[in-house]
Amino acid sequence: MPENKIKVYNTLSGETEELIFPNGKKINFFVCGQTVYDDAHLGHAKAYINYDIIVRWLRHSGYTVNYIQNITDIEDKIIRRAQERKISPDELSKFYGQRLMEDMEKLGVTKNVNQYPRSHDYISEIILQIQLLIDKGYAYELDGDIYYDVAKFPDYTKLSGMKLEELDNHRIEPKQGKKHDYDFALWKAAKPDEPSWKIKLSIKGTPKDFEGRPGWHIEDTAITHVLFGETYDIHGGARELIFPHHSNEIAQAEAAFGVKPFVKYWIHAGTLNVGKDKMSKSLHNFVSIRDALEKYDPETIRLMVARTHYIKDIDYKEVLLEDAASLLNFLRSSMSMLYNSKENDDEDSSSELLEVTAFLEKEFTEAMDDNFNTPLAITKLQSAIEDFRKIAEANESLNSVAKKQAVSKVIELASILGIFEDGKYKRALGGEESKLIEERRHLRDNKKYEEADAIRNSLLEKYSLKIEDSKYGTLWYYVN
Repeated sequence: MPENKIKVYNTLSGETEELIFPNGKKINFFVCGQTVYDDAHLGHAKAYINYDIIVRWLRHSGYTVNYIQNITDIEDKIIRRAQERKISPDELSKFYGQRLMEDMEKLGVTKNVNQYPRSHDYISEIILQIQLLIDKGYAYELDGDIYYDVAKFPDYTKLSGMKLEELDNHRIEPKQGKKHDYDFALWKAAKPDEPSWKIKLSIKGTPKDFEGRPGWHIEDTAITHVLFGETYDIHGGARELIFPHHSNEIAQAEAAFGVKPFVKYWIHAGTLNVGKDKMSKSLHNFVSIRDALEKYDPETIRLMVARTHYIKDIDYKEVLLEDAASLLNFLRSSMSMLYNSKENDDEDSSSELLEVTAFLEKEFTEAMDDNFNTPLAITKLQSAIEDFRKIAEANESLNSVAKKQAVSKVIELASILGIFEDGKYKRALGGEESKLIEERRHLRDNKKYEEADAIRNSLLEKYSLKIEDSKYGTLWYYVN
């Protein structure tokens, strides 16, 4: 396939740019992962599915992507929740870390992540970075804490675009004696019943013992420095992390190592909102991934997410999942008609299928290359599948070579979105079931709804075949 030029909106520049990497086709890609103190919710699923699709498309386009997603297992929320449950923070984080992996496995995300590094494994690298920041005058001690002196880093607001005087209106860490309210913690002094490490730091040339734990922001730069080096290609995360978290990462890394830019492309995803508020554990307005998977299959959740551009917020209502389920069932049943159609060797009958296949590849690629426009890509995929369905319905058999190419291309592109991977489209509609569906359609056209409903009930009872009438047309799928 020809080399495609992928464009992405870069938060750092505020512009849409063509992806160009110093190592050619090799990409180091980091996404801020989960703080494991509770089950992940659909807001987290949105972000992880967004970036999973981006990584899938990059790899499909010929890039070798080293995709890292961290797990934060040292953090205030973990400590508080563990204290509430009277267990250790390590026990709590391991429990929810395992549940997170189970959720991500079901959503088809884990197979595309190269590594899930955990914060507690990078304490020595954290100490190294803190010492570098102290030595270079970017950090200072205060009562056993170590703070980053934001005023020493002139580029602090280059990612957020905010003015320095506006920072006090945002999330800050209050403490008497800080040089500035917006200075942030690199190291936090030990408190009773909290996990802590004993370390040594040199303050103005004098060795000094400290006991405590790392601040949240330093964990990520420690991980990426070990795995990627002083600078890397792409950093992703929810838009809410632009300030302070990602701004603090830049300040730490560029000050410590003296290399700019810390990251070349910053790709931020919108959030999943409930009303006016972001879906959040702290607001108790969330639907866990586990609860959602009790009612909807993983591909439905993926399709729901992908129908909105990654950069935009989603105003969550359950009807979004219901509609995604209907669309997915329509796509599956339509694809089944193509996949299970009879075949022939008549080359003269291949042109229509090949034309739709080529057009699908062209338009899907154009959509994904344009800042990973999944809603448009889905529209193009749906349109092509509808065309394939019409061709299959209008012909007793299809050219075998053209059919194979059409099926292969649909599966290839659908896999970028993470749908059709369960193979449900492969189950053919039985002959008797097909006749009954057609009979039911005829009855509905003649407004004989009671008789049509009787057929629908019979199909479910006798064949485990569920029939739904949706805006996409009549849908069918086997329920076991």
